Amino acid sequence: MAADRQTRLVLWDIDHTLIETRGVGREIYERVFPKVTGQPLRELAAVHGRTELDIIHNTLQLHDLEPTERTVNQLAAALADGYRDALNELTTRGQVLPGVWEALDALAGESGIHQSVLTGNTRDVARIKVEAFGLDRYLDLSIGAYGDDHRDRSELVGIARKRAAQQLGRTIPAAQVVLIGDTPSDVEAALIAGSQIIAVATGKYTVDDLRAAGAATTFDRPTDVQQLWRAITR
Repeated sequence: MAADRQTRLVLWDIDHTLIETRGVGREIYERVFPKVTGQPLRELAAVHGRTELDIIHNTLQLHDLEPTERTVNQLAAALADGYRDALNELTTRGQVLPGVWEALDALAGESGIHQSVLTGNTRDVARIKVEAFGLDRYLDLSIGAYGDDHRDRSELVGIARKRAAQQLGRTIPAAQVVLIGDTPSDVEAALIAGSQIIAVATGKYTVDDLRAAGAATTFDRPTDVQQLWRAITR
């Protein structure tokens, strides 16, 4: 399969980069965890920048439960059901972050740009979130990578590239993949994969935190579309 030297694959993180859910995710964990395990949720593993598989594994271990494949899959499925049931809460309390609509719309109008997601969310939960806020009109979720594809976030870049190659019929070099995310884990994933990273300080981490993690390009938020475009196509 021939390599494409013109196309850019732009992969957006979802939580704290595209949208803010304002605690809905934690509440859904509290609702579904007892249904699957028979125990109340006493502690949720750290979530920022991590894949859902990793979060589920560690959360089960914090409750002295074996993270078997069956239990992990049951909890992942229960989370998706929980988000479907909480759709009204999600859209009422959550929001699309400032600058996101403008950035997605501007990039959608550029030839050679394909936008999708690289997220710690499972595929089902990612779809629910993106569709709930209407962002799916800009994002081709068939070429994204998700938190139930692999526990290691850096592995998701290769998964997205493979899916894009299958859909587009041409290979996109790693250097033409651009991750946009808000955590040091996003930065690390891009650097390990040999891809570009545009780090946005829209979540827990500051610009200084993201630069310390290795991000050469940082923004407070993706509000300056021209700057974003220059960073993607440099």
